[in-house]
Amino acid sequence: MKDFLHDGSTVNRPNNSMEVYLEELGQESPVLVRMIMRSIHSTNRREIKHIGCKRFGIQYILKGVYTHNDLLYFHTELINSSTISFEIDFINFKIVDKKVVKRTAIQEQVIVPVRAYNLVMNVSGKSRQSTVFALPKFTIPDDKQLVVELSEKTEVGIRHSPWKMAI
Repeated sequence: MKDFLHDGSTVNRPNNSMEVYLEELGQESPVLVRMIMRSIHSTNRREIKHIGCKRFGIQYILKGVYTHNDLLYFHTELINSSTISFEIDFINFKIVDKKVVKRTAIQEQVIVPVRAYNLVMNVSGKSRQSTVFALPKFTIPDDKQLVVELSEKTEVGIRHSPWKMAI
């Protein structure tokens, strides 16, 4: 198993050093969260093979979901097979209803990531970039689903609708 606490960059720290804990990370150390995210990103394995979305030469896939203590880690990858660069406007994580009946109120619960590792906002043509998001723990009821929504920043053009990946 990989040693997260002594990865080479923090070897010279004294053993009695105090960690800074942030409220949004709960009882998790920011150093440990960063090292877990870096390990997931560098391992770069695709554990989940069937969740993703592909439109207009852009493919957004979920490579894996991991958990440690009270945080969920989502490993995603954006593959740009077109020759035009893809500039990201926003990425949303939200829990929505599976089926929306006409004339009913739509309830969405937005989940804000507490950390992102290798968050790239521009993917050049014929390339791929992966990102690891750390989210607070949550549950999904039977009648709802988690939707990861990705939108391109553009003034005009065909690729204006969001890419939605339902989990």
